[in-house]
Amino acid sequence: MSDIKSIVAKNISELRQKRSMTQLELAEQLNYSDKAVSKWERGDSLPDISVLCDIAALFSVPLDYLVTEEHSKEEVSKYANAPRYSRGIITALAVLLVWFVAVFIFVVISSASSKFTLQWMAFVYAVPVSMIVWLVMNSIWFNRRRNYLIISILTWTVLMSIHLSLLVFSSLNIWMIYLIGIPAQIMILLWSNIKKRA
Repeated sequence: MSDIKSIVAKNISELRQKRSMTQLELAEQLNYSDKAVSKWERGDSLPDISVLCDIAALFSVPLDYLVTEEHSKEEVSKYANAPRYSRGIITALAVLLVWFVAVFIFVVISSASSKFTLQWMAFVYAVPVSMIVWLVMNSIWFNRRRNYLIISILTWTVLMSIHLSLLVFSSLNIWMIYLIGIPAQIMILLWSNIKKRA
């Protein structure tokens, strides 16, 4: 029996190539460097078991597929042709669902009462909720480095929503609430630069 490192290396490389992915694209999906993926595919190192699980899930194969040396033709064609859902489209649909709900609320309130004039606030609140949905989807499926950008946008849109709410509902113009965003933004920038020690 061959060395387990070379078996895993061969299987990862074949699955990646069948999906027409580069090592960099695979690395971004797993939140690793392309150098790590290159080491795995050369058999120089073996991914952690949790990373193997992520790779198996990414390619829609069972975990034992990655550590098995020989695969039948049926098995290879089954996993090579497995349906792949467009994660980008699913994410866009989830964000659009938030906006659909905001439009629905706007229409219902506008139709129910002509005296109520603040139904536009549904769109104000839809912005940070959209960011939360995008953050969740990005954390699950995409490059987690982008989370810092999404968290920054979320921070500023939450502050904007609070400011507009206070302005509209209590006539308080507390523009200084945006000052909270400055240390929050600095914390996000510092957090994004934390590196794991080898």
